[in-house]
Amino acid sequence: QVQLVESGGGLVQTGDSLRLSCVSSGLTFSSYGMAWFRQAPGKEREFVAAMRRGDTIAYYADSVRGRFTISRDNAKNTVTLQMNSLSPEDTAVYYCAVANRDISYHLKSFEALYDYWGQGTQVTVSS
Repeated sequence: QVQLVESGGGLVQTGDSLRLSCVSSGLTFSSYGMAWFRQAPGKEREFVAAMRRGDTIAYYADSVRGRFTISRDNAKNTVTLQMNSLSPEDTAVYYCAVANRDISYHLKSFEALYDYWGQGTQVTVSS
């Protein structure tokens, strides 16, 4: 049984940082591409960042590039999202997702690409 468990969300102020983690179990972590998505109130879920399996190439949404960093630790079955310079526009539920296939630049934001999803962790940024 595959499980993805996110943690690290919370309430912060504009300009603060947060580090989200997603621990996986029940899968061969190194064989999976990893990604983070988010869903703000009243909006559709959107792509945030992804890292391919097999290397450290990462993709980012334009809205977070330069502020967020995705990384993975295969030994710990964990993917993290370091979020800096947070703004109220970053307020959302953040979800990690995994794909047992290559994540390409053109397909990275397609939710159907991903096989498993976590339950989400709330990030709230106050102004």
